[in-house]
Amino acid sequence: MEQHTNANTFSGSKNTVVTIGTFDGVHIGHQKIVNRLVNQAELDSVILTFFPHPRMVLQQDNTIKLLHTIEEKTTVLEQLGLDHLVIHPFTKEFSRLTAQQFVENILVNQLKAKKIIIGYDHRFGRNRTADISTFKDFGEQYGFVVEEITKQDVDDVAVSSTKIRTALQKGQIEKANAFLGQPYMLTGTIVKGKGIGKTLGYPTANIQIEEAYKLIPKNGVYIVKTNFKGITYFGMMNIGTNPTVGGKSQTIETYFFNMDTDLYGSKMTIQMLKRIRDEKKFASVDQLIEAMQNDEKISINYIETLS
Repeated sequence: MEQHTNANTFSGSKNTVVTIGTFDGVHIGHQKIVNRLVNQAELDSVILTFFPHPRMVLQQDNTIKLLHTIEEKTTVLEQLGLDHLVIHPFTKEFSRLTAQQFVENILVNQLKAKKIIIGYDHRFGRNRTADISTFKDFGEQYGFVVEEITKQDVDDVAVSSTKIRTALQKGQIEKANAFLGQPYMLTGTIVKGKGIGKTLGYPTANIQIEEAYKLIPKNGVYIVKTNFKGITYFGMMNIGTNPTVGGKSQTIETYFFNMDTDLYGSKMTIQMLKRIRDEKKFASVDQLIEAMQNDEKISINYIETLS
C-alpha cells in the first residue's frame, strides 16, 4: 500500500475507485466498505481521508477522541489490501473549496477517479451544500460512476463507532474488540517511569502516547499482548494513577511475562484483550502486590485458553 500525505502529490499510474471518510477505527462496518473498494477489477483502490479531523479545524473541538492514530489506521488498511491511502491536510482553506473544485481538482485530476463509492447521505463542498445527486451529475460531466452505500450500511458504521467508544469508556474491551474485528491498540514510545513496579517484583514498561486525540480506555487492569521484534509477548497493563503509591497523573504501564529486554526508547503497539478489574487504592503495598499476583494468575489462565 502507498501512503500519500496530500492528494496533490498523488502519483498512482492507474485509474482509481475512491471512497471518502474518516474511517476511524476501521471497524467491521468500515471493513465491509473497504472490501467492496479493493474488489474492483482494473481500478486501484483509494481511500481519501483527512487530518486533522474536520471538527478539530472547523469547530476547534479539541475534546474529540479518535480510536486510531494515523499510524494504526495505516497498518489496518494495509492488511485489508488497500492500494492507496491519501491523508489530505484538512484546513479552513480546503473546507472553502466548492463542490466542483473538489471533484475536478482532487478526485478527477489528482486521484484519476473512475468510480466513487459514497454514502447515500454524504455531503461535501463549501458549507456541505452538495449531496449524492450532485455527485452523480458531476459523474456524467467528468466521466466517473457513483456507487451508493446504502442507509443500512452507513447506519451500521455510525452505530458501531458509537458502541466502540462507549464500550472503551466503560472498560468493556471485549465488546469493543468484537465491533472492531480486532483488538484495540495503543501505540507509543516506551519511556522511563518511576521504577516502582520493579521494587514490587513487577518491572513495567511505561508507554507514552504522543497523540492527545487518542481515546484511552477506562482506568483499570487489562490483559494485553504485543509483537516485539517478531516475537509475541503477553502481559498485564494498568491504566491509571497508581493511587496506592501516591500517584497523581495517569500512566499506562505494562508488565510483560517472560520478557527480559531493555525497551526504553522503543516504539511499540500493544493490543488490549480483556479487562481484569478496576484500579484500586489498596490499604498497603503488600495488598497491592497480592492483587498483582492474582492479576497475573488470571492473565495466564486466560492466555492458556487462546492457544
